Amino acid sequence: MTPGPMTVALTGGIGSGKSTVSELFLSLGVPVIDADEISRRIARPGGAAYQAMVALLGSDALAADGTIRRDYVRRRVFEDDALRRELEAIVHPLVRGEMARVIDIIEHPYCVVSIPLLLETGEVRSFDRVMVVDIPEAVQVSRTMRRDGVTAEDAKKIMQRQAARADRINAADDIIDNGGDIGALRARVNELHGSYLQLARRLAHNPGMDAPDRK
Repeated sequence: MTPGPMTVALTGGIGSGKSTVSELFLSLGVPVIDADEISRRIARPGGAAYQAMVALLGSDALAADGTIRRDYVRRRVFEDDALRRELEAIVHPLVRGEMARVIDIIEHPYCVVSIPLLLETGEVRSFDRVMVVDIPEAVQVSRTMRRDGVTAEDAKKIMQRQAARADRINAADDIIDNGGDIGALRARVNELHGSYLQLARRLAHNPGMDAPDRK
């Protein structure tokens, strides 16, 4: 275990409620690092990935103000696996580097790192804990349709590109069932918060050990 906060990776399928869980941890004073937010930031004009992304995607990917059109990129990578891999080779190392930089300066006992594609990018073993937000797939579809204005078919296509629900559950150290109301979700987050504080203290006093009960 390297010096620094205990790291808890937060993941889950599209529409599972990762953003709400992140907000609940933030309300408890826990630092939350959002991989999606970092990827958006480095893709802005002047960002670390911007020039390489434009060179790869071409001028059709640009809006009138010079920003990269996320809807265009999403459509292209859905249709072209080779392009998706090239784009990931640009973006993922930069995101990992920025996450490491932020983690290094955190003074809280633990932090949450929200990574939607945790399993897909093979990053599971990079964190002390893996926390999965889980909901039934039918609920995922309906929430994604309502939130993003897409069809059920489109929502299912997105889900097929992500890790299977069973694989996420198998990788989890801690599971948050988000099939209930916000009160139940808040109670589960509070429970995990207390547990993580205890685990972080144990790690801090035994810096050479692995995270307790880690798979």
